[in-house]
Amino acid sequence: MDFGRLSDLRYVDFRLPTDHPETAAVLARAHAATPQPRVFVGCPIWTNKAWLGSYFPAGIKDADYLHHYARQFNSIELNTTHYRIPDAPTVRKWRDAVPAGFQFCPKLPQSISHERELYNADDLTTTFCRSISGLDDRLGWAFLQLPPMFGPENLPRLERYLLDFPDYVPLAVELRHPAWFADAGLRESVSAMLEALGKTLVITDVAGRRDVLHMRLTTPVAFIRFNGHGLIPSDYARADAWAERLAVWLGAGLQTAYFFVHQKDIMHSPVWTQYFLAKLNALTGLGITPPRIIPQPVQGSLF
Repeated sequence: MDFGRLSDLRYVDFRLPTDHPETAAVLARAHAATPQPRVFVGCPIWTNKAWLGSYFPAGIKDADYLHHYARQFNSIELNTTHYRIPDAPTVRKWRDAVPAGFQFCPKLPQSISHERELYNADDLTTTFCRSISGLDDRLGWAFLQLPPMFGPENLPRLERYLLDFPDYVPLAVELRHPAWFADAGLRESVSAMLEALGKTLVITDVAGRRDVLHMRLTTPVAFIRFNGHGLIPSDYARADAWAERLAVWLGAGLQTAYFFVHQKDIMHSPVWTQYFLAKLNALTGLGITPPRIIPQPVQGSLF
């Protein structure tokens, strides 16, 4: 994730902001009906060749990567759907490659979000939703990533699109234009609209855009995208902070958290996740299985 990435981090305040006041209200309304909370953690891709011989068995075929990825993480930020709508056989293959309890979070196609900017996109949206519904119980929350040029002047179009969005696919929305966050009144109007429609506002933790770290939950489902910097000390401090915040939210009524880890070096993602989940498990008792290096077969010798 290059959005908001900085090469110089010396002046970045990585501390998590306090919660938006309405976050507590959203969680309180859900608290009484909250089942056993669930936390899903994943990466943006599963074709991680660098994991061969460590987190993946050495020598596996490309077709087996998803199977082994799903034994390390319990979710994926499914970015491949941003570039094309998958056909039914592909969706069935994905579904059958992962165990029960795994969740795919497909990104809406760029033809909808970036090219048409939600205009005249009903047919494409219907096709996309019907396609990913084939994931059945492995379908998590889809997410609509709006382009940086999609600003508040398009609010009526966004609202109309969300009103018409198929209700059988749960949806999170990622806003990137700075103007959405510059005015507190506008920010709250958009958040209230998403809350009324049952759509989750994506939270992004990235160095160069601290405004998108708004800490405003609009549903009892958190959808968080985290951009790390190669396991430097601030990465671990941020892991501590996120584990603590999620533990508070889960105790207050959060039903589900999706947490997606972005690192420039894919070898850093499982290491960071191990640390993060150890902290979260200690605080919550959830017992989420972290990624781990697997034993590799050793070739025998005749001598």
